[in-house]
Amino acid sequence: MTFQIIWGSLALVICSAFHVVMVVWWARALKQWNDAPIRTLPFVRSLMLIGGTFVVIVFAHTVQVWLWAVLLLLLKALPNLPDAIYFSLVTYTTVGYGDMTLSNDFRIFGAMASVTGLLSFGLSTAFLVGLLAKLFPEHLN
Repeated sequence: MTFQIIWGSLALVICSAFHVVMVVWWARALKQWNDAPIRTLPFVRSLMLIGGTFVVIVFAHTVQVWLWAVLLLLLKALPNLPDAIYFSLVTYTTVGYGDMTLSNDFRIFGAMASVTGLLSFGLSTAFLVGLLAKLFPEHLN
């Protein structure tokens, strides 16, 4: 059990740090782009900002799902890459279909992927809400 908690926590920290770095990097890029004297139509500008943000967020989540899948393979918790990606994605998103489970030796470790997903989706949601509030402040009243 200690093995699962230690390695699961380490993977969670690495994924969370990666997600934070991606969000901070993108926030700085948005700030630079916003400060640049680029004139575009408000609709196009908003579309580019929101679209770019979605691309960065999807990329960050995808990397984390792949990291969990690779770890599950390296630990021999799952037999092949398709199963590892599927299990990682279903667990990370907390869908948890239950059609595939890990042995007792890896259950706690696998559950840490869902904690990672919850934290990362929370950060992504907060970032998007903040961006939308900045782009459309007139809709907040």
